[in-house]
Amino acid sequence: MSGTEAQSMLRPGVILPFLITGTIWGSTWFVITGQIDGVPAAWSVFYRFALATPALFLVAFLMKRRLKLTRPEHLLAAAVGIFQFSGNFLFVYHSELYVTSGIVAMMFALLMVPNAMFARIFLGERVQGGFMLGSAVAIIGVSFLLAHEWLANPDAGVVGGNVGLGIVLAMLGILSASVANVIQANPTGRAVPMVSLLAWAMFYGTVFDGIFALLTAGAPPFPTSMEYWSGIIYLALIGSVITFPLHYNLVREIGAGRTAYNSIVTICVAMLISTLLEGYRWTPLTAGGMALAILGMVLALKARKQNTIKVGQATAFRHDVD
Repeated sequence: MSGTEAQSMLRPGVILPFLITGTIWGSTWFVITGQIDGVPAAWSVFYRFALATPALFLVAFLMKRRLKLTRPEHLLAAAVGIFQFSGNFLFVYHSELYVTSGIVAMMFALLMVPNAMFARIFLGERVQGGFMLGSAVAIIGVSFLLAHEWLANPDAGVVGGNVGLGIVLAMLGILSASVANVIQANPTGRAVPMVSLLAWAMFYGTVFDGIFALLTAGAPPFPTSMEYWSGIIYLALIGSVITFPLHYNLVREIGAGRTAYNSIVTICVAMLISTLLEGYRWTPLTAGGMALAILGMVLALKARKQNTIKVGQATAFRHDVD
């Protein structure tokens, strides 16, 4: 990184939102665990975005972004909504029933890998050798963490049992988020203000979430716990509405490649919270795995810096995540 680039990264207008988004997204993984304790995950996803959607429309209105979309733009928003705000989050919430939240966060930090693969296939974007090497190192590191999770649950059942199911669900969530990233990068998507596209996508995703929850989990529950509803408010307003505009402003300020480094902040915060609040125990295997995962992500992101894929415009589509 040149001196000019380093200086631009250290400006308060850059470093503060960079750290804020990474820290908030890192915390959301643990907050999700409180949303699936005794409440169907599908309804918790619906409640989250039922609250976040009108707030995001308000943000778009205050930012004076156009909210009227053409028919093709609405179709795109619906597709993004189903893959991102339905598929991705439904898979994530269900995966955390079986796998430690910090591990799921670590897996989602590899979102850049399917992003690059799908962009190569559908958008013709080149993938550099350094990115492939870094991604391979990161995948090995995450594999060590997953191996520990598997071995720490010897009674999980045949073929990894519930832990295996959690890993598969998390992987499906990653793929779903990646599809959302890629399809929004077409000319139709680039013509729509990002906040407006997100608002409409969230609206369509919320409608689908409600239908899915009704069909699979029955009538909506109404938890009386203040802890539950405070978690919903945090995830909807802090973890979704506030962070998205901050993130996309960073993309404009320093570029999508360098903005993607906040995934490293995210996983560090997520793993710290898992250690303190979920009783996650570190071993040489997990410590080495995390070190390799972070090293691999740094190598991959450095390699991508000069040839950022167009879907970088939507790197916030992870779980906030994230």
